[in-house]
This record gives sequence, C-alpha cells and structure tokens, in this order.
Amino acid sequence: MITFNHLSHPYPITRNSAYAMNGVVATSQPLAAQAGLEILQKGGNAIDAAIATAACLTVCEPTSNGIGGDAFALVWTKGKLHGLNGSGRAPKNISIEKVKGLGHEEMPKYGWLPVTVPGAPGAWVELSKKFGKLPLKDVLKDAITYAEEGYPVSPTLSRFWRKAFLQFSDELKGDEFKHWFDTFAPNGYAPSVGEVWKSQGHADTLRAIAETDGESFYRGELAKKIAAFSKETGGFITEEDLAEYKAEWVDPISINYRGYDVWEIPPNGQGIVALQALNILKGFEFTRKESLDTYHKQIEAMKLAYVDGYKHVTDPEHMRYTVDEILSDEYAEERRKLIKTEACMPEPGEPSAGGTVYLATADKEGNMVSFIQSNYMGFGSGLVVPGTGIALQNRGNNFSLDPGHVNALEGGKKTFHTIIPGFLTKGDQAVGPFGVMGGFMQPQGHVQVIMNSIDFGLHPQAALDAPRWQWIKGKTVEVEHRFPHHFAEALAYQGHDIRIALETNNFGRGQIIWRNPDTGVLVAGTESRTDGAIAVW
Repeated sequence: MITFNHLSHPYPITRNSAYAMNGVVATSQPLAAQAGLEILQKGGNAIDAAIATAACLTVCEPTSNGIGGDAFALVWTKGKLHGLNGSGRAPKNISIEKVKGLGHEEMPKYGWLPVTVPGAPGAWVELSKKFGKLPLKDVLKDAITYAEEGYPVSPTLSRFWRKAFLQFSDELKGDEFKHWFDTFAPNGYAPSVGEVWKSQGHADTLRAIAETDGESFYRGELAKKIAAFSKETGGFITEEDLAEYKAEWVDPISINYRGYDVWEIPPNGQGIVALQALNILKGFEFTRKESLDTYHKQIEAMKLAYVDGYKHVTDPEHMRYTVDEILSDEYAEERRKLIKTEACMPEPGEPSAGGTVYLATADKEGNMVSFIQSNYMGFGSGLVVPGTGIALQNRGNNFSLDPGHVNALEGGKKTFHTIIPGFLTKGDQAVGPFGVMGGFMQPQGHVQVIMNSIDFGLHPQAALDAPRWQWIKGKTVEVEHRFPHHFAEALAYQGHDIRIALETNNFGRGQIIWRNPDTGVLVAGTESRTDGAIAVW
C-alpha cells in the first residue's frame, strides 16, 4: 500500500454543498451517515435515520459519544417542531457533602462521581415510539454489524483515540478503569488509521436495547450490570435511578432573528446562551462578515450571554429566572448597551425578576431532525461497564460544589448541559436543522453559522468552513490559525487577548441541512474539520 500522511492537507480546497430530493444524512463519520441513508432507502423516515446514525456513531466515533451518554433532539414533522431532552439526573443518593467527604473541592472529571444516568438509549426509544416507522431492531442493525464485525478507523477518529489513550494511561490508575482499556485499547494501544476495531460487548448491548425497546438498559439485565459495577467500585448509581429514567418531551424555545425563528432546547441545555447572544446582536446592523466591527460585537455579545448562562442556567426546576425573562428584548437591550469599542471584562447580569457528535437528517416527506449526542470530554468518565461496551458519561463534572450556586450538586438533579441541537424556521415553514458540537464552543458555533447564513448569505458548506473564533474566559479569545491575521491584530488592539490555536477541532464540528419550501430540494453542508460526510439520495 502507498504510504501517506492521513492528516496532511497542504493545499487549500473548496467543497460544495450537497443537494438532494429524497433524503439527506449529514454527520461527522461516513459510515454512520451511510447507515442513516440506508434506513431512508428501506422505507424509514428522517427520525429512523437519525436513530440509526446516532447508534452507529457510538461505534464508529466512540471518542465523542457512547451508549452511556446523553442526547437531545429537535424534530420537525407534520408542520410542528418537537423537542426531546435525553439528559439524565444525578444519582439520588449523591450530595455535596458526600463528594467533599471523599476529598474533593470540585467535581472530578473521571470515575463515578461525575456519572449521571445515561439518557441516549432512552432518547432513541422515545423518538422511535413517537415518530419512527421501522422497528428499533431494524434501525440499529448497521450499528450492531459494525460493532460485531468491525470497521476501519478513520483519520480524525484515530487522532483523538490516541490522544485519549495517552491521557487515560497517564491519569486513570484504579482497577475500575481497566475495562476502558480492555474495550478501546485491546492490543495495548489506540487503533491507527485504517486499523479495524470491533467490540462484541457493544454489539450485544445494542442488540439487547433493540430487542427490548430499551427496557434491558433501564429495567433489565443491562441495568443490573450497570448498578452492580457501580456498587462494586464505589459508584452512586442504583437500579432505582436507572428504572426511573425517561427521556422528556419539551417545548423548544426561540427568538426571532431578522425574520427567522432560531430554535433551541430549553434549559438545562445551554441553547439559551446562543439565543441570548443573537437577541443582543439583532440590535446591530451588519453589512460585512469580514469586518472588525462584526467580529468585535459578536465576541462581546457572546461573552455577555455566556456569563449569564454560567450563573443562571441549570435544571429548570432550580432556575431563579425564567427563559422569557432571560430572552426578553428589554434585557437584551440592557446587555447590548454594555458593548463598547474596547473589549470588556464580562460580568453576569440580573434579568428583571421573573467530546460530542451532531447529526442532521431530512426526508422527502418534509421530516427533519437535529440531533446531538455526547459522553462529554471525549470518552467520558473513563468507566466502561464490563463486557458491555457501555462507556459512561461524566456530565456531572459541570455541577458546582458551592451550595449557593444555581447549578449546585443535588441528588436527582439535572446539571447545566453543553450539548444543543438547533433548528431554523421562517413563518410556518421549516428551513432546517443545524448544529455545531464541541463543549462550550457550541452556542458560539451556533451564533457564527446562523449569522454566516442569514446576515452574510453563505451556503451551508461555506457557513461551516468559515474560520471560527471562541471566547474562553475574561478577555481571552482563541481564533483558528486560518483566521484573518489582520483582524486578529486589530481585535488585540481593541483589548482582546487573542490566541491563535493550531488545533482546529477545538472549534467544533457542525452540520446544516436547509430545505427549499417551494421545491422540496435539500441542500447540506458537513464539517471539514473532521471526517465529515453527507449521504444523499
């Protein structure tokens, strides 16, 4: 075989958006995209395709998500948008006192303490039961096959697998972590590009979920295995915690931005941060994307929205302000007035009282799905339930151990959640799903691709390919290495602490599908920063 560098791209290239009539699946991994398309071709709808793609991604991109993670979805069907919150709660018997009693002053990244009840399998089941056309055992078939027979590891996947392996080898020393290495590094190393990886445990688990409509995971044999592993190795999750879980249908939230309605899942997700930033920005006029004024105001609005999110967003049952209060035009105007010529040090306001995968699907019937799924921080907690392939998430890391904080840890509480799917409508018509995964980059990515699309008229692929920036904290802003250097210099002159980043994957990975309401033609873009693919029909 010819020897070459799988990750070297010495020549700048452009990629067109993809067009189709019968169906589109866009995601970060080619095999998963193709699995979703095959479901459409077998008579399934966009919802079936989304589930098939999501399940396949737990196998074909385990560096970003897994069976033991969470999921959120926005589903357009029959002229209405539906929201699904597939995030789990903290175990009932965990508390700040117990965590501090184990010697922690903040929530750890790894091990059992940050593990919350996994919601992804429950989300698949809810989507299938409410809107799917095909049986779950048919929808998960390709994912099971890839887990059982194996698949060749793709370039970006290999890169992040190796990074996780080196980090886990250095940091995860307890016996409870050995099952991660047995599952994801069975030969003593991370698989390289083109090497075939498989997991029989993963296949068996997916098959059990498919054959029982998720019952095994929450109230059957898989639930017993998860709870037993937790009990044996110092965890808090019990069979009762798992049995009580059910993904929740929620009403999506939105703001109107220049005649379009931008939709997100309500808290505990951070989609409200993207909406608040856009609500601030809609009070300005933008004529050019490549403008110092544009970049400066985008960054400043994002900072103001994000510090509010950090302070106010958590499980909605525990929030001190409502969504309507945070997204009111009056509060947006109050925050907008804080944007001056110089970079500000952001502080949260007080409204008037009162490691992730993303995919998008669409079919010829007009159904569209915006779906996101994650373990958090790549592989999550570092824990894999023995013999199952279930890599458990570490979402609880976002809980605060300060009892006075709105997102303070409590048993049975949902934490502030980073993963957010987006959707765009105009009037009573669906425009389509969009999303950018990547931890705290996600609302920032949503703002940038929406403005690229609406304000600056970029087609989906160009809207995703455009160089990105990311506010980190204080006045610190990272920009991609291909971000225009003269604008980076000018932003620094205005007081921003600009840092040029070499790692492009820190800036999120996104997908977009827009639908022409007159012709039904679908146009899609996918992420060029990873192994992104669009399967069309």
